[in-house]
Amino acid sequence: MSEIVLECRHVRKQYQQGSELLTVLDDVSLQIRRGESVAITGTSGAGKSTLLNLLGGLDSCSAGYVALNGRRYDSLSERAMADLRNRELGFVYQFHHLLGEFSARENTAMPLLIRGLDRRRALQQAADMLARVGLQSRLAHRPAELSGGERQRVAIARALVAGPSCVLMDEPTGNLDEATADTVQQLLVALNNELGTSFVIVTHDRKMAAGQQRVLALHDGVLQEPSPA
Repeated sequence: MSEIVLECRHVRKQYQQGSELLTVLDDVSLQIRRGESVAITGTSGAGKSTLLNLLGGLDSCSAGYVALNGRRYDSLSERAMADLRNRELGFVYQFHHLLGEFSARENTAMPLLIRGLDRRRALQQAADMLARVGLQSRLAHRPAELSGGERQRVAIARALVAGPSCVLMDEPTGNLDEATADTVQQLLVALNNELGTSFVIVTHDRKMAAGQQRVLALHDGVLQEPSPA
């Protein structure tokens, strides 16, 4: 597990707030290796979601850079960045963001359809991935017909269906009850082991964090290894 998939170097993120310059992230450097699962913890407002947006190419750095598979985001056009996100990154959020008018299979297939893959092949790959997350009997169900845990599993399947190098997750169990959150956590560990996809998980859930191979903490915009208890 030596290949670096995703990295950021000396990243700073600042926002103009009236007459003041607010520093949200300060000199953050991070390397994610292939197949590695990393949890990022921290209090609300510590900059976790900001860091995830930068890692996902959804926002730009004030200083420093982010690179995926050796390709620096600041060297890519907007179109090339969108293509890279579609092919090499997956996203899972606290709220599933599924499209209510489409079935679980159609929602899962969206990244492949956006890429231009033949619809029949895209739907078959989506069905295969939904089977991997235990939803083979829910292919035709729309989000309103699924439980909260099932909807989140569809979101996970959608993030993984295109075979990304890395999946970024923002509080993936934050909207679930404890038992369902435990089930989703176990699923993520199994998928990480099975697929070898790198996971970066922002979470307040201590059990979720403890289940990852590495845990990092953000404090006042600075990323660090937490001290052992």
